[in-house]
Amino acid sequence: MTKILNVYNKINTLRERYYKASAGKESLISLILETEVAEQVYNSNAIENSTLSLEETEKILLQIDLDRYITEREIFEAKNLARVVSYIETRAKEQELTLDVILLLHKMLITNIRDEVAGRFRNDNEFVRVGNHIAPNPKEVFKLLDKMLVQYNGSSHDNIIKRIARFHLAFESIHPFVDGNGRIGRVLNNYLLIREGFVPINIKFIDRKKYYNAFKEFDNNGSTSIMEEIVGRALTNSYYKRLAYLEGKKIITLSNYAKENKLSHSNLINKANRQTIEAFLEKNIWKITKDYK
Repeated sequence: MTKILNVYNKINTLRERYYKASAGKESLISLILETEVAEQVYNSNAIENSTLSLEETEKILLQIDLDRYITEREIFEAKNLARVVSYIETRAKEQELTLDVILLLHKMLITNIRDEVAGRFRNDNEFVRVGNHIAPNPKEVFKLLDKMLVQYNGSSHDNIIKRIARFHLAFESIHPFVDGNGRIGRVLNNYLLIREGFVPINIKFIDRKKYYNAFKEFDNNGSTSIMEEIVGRALTNSYYKRLAYLEGKKIITLSNYAKENKLSHSNLINKANRQTIEAFLEKNIWKITKDYK
């Protein structure tokens, strides 16, 4: 409990620092968001077993030919998700999250991939499973999603990390769609974060094992602790990156920082993974500000 409370307090401090640093720097914030789209797309799709690398994802979004054959589905998965990620940056600030919004985002994501299920929840006999978890009866989907939104909106007194973790686990447990549940679920996390004045997060492919363990934990005993840890670290990582740019610091790789300060690189990597230092992962490379103490 003490550990997670420390993370809660850290997020509040970083959020305040971010607001001060971001004043009058809207164009830089927009650039940061634009450069993150490919990483968001790569990581989210990789979690769902896409074979695309980050470089290939970037090329697809820039409409550059690839050096190998890629299925049409993977191309549309990248392009569609990029469109959704960019779209919510504005939409989230304008409208609260509703079932209609969720359906719209799903249609944007699945169009040209599985048009027959795009933009609608599971119905009739469309049962699905995730690992060993069998999702609820399609007849229960609307009621469960409505309950999920009510619980989220009614828990405004709780810390945002706990709220997002609980929401995400509940959404994925319901698994309301035939296809695209994971990608839409991670988009919805950011929709809610942006709407409440926080920065978006990027759940990384390298954390996939822990991410799936969070669902097992929730399925077994209803606990949200692992997912809270994932969301908390993703949020601090996102703030550390933005603050490094917004505060005008010189940014270097963590390996160079280790050399310059005669420190153990492996030890710094461990601290970065735990987010106990202000390091952030950018294009799969750990970075930090040169003058970090």
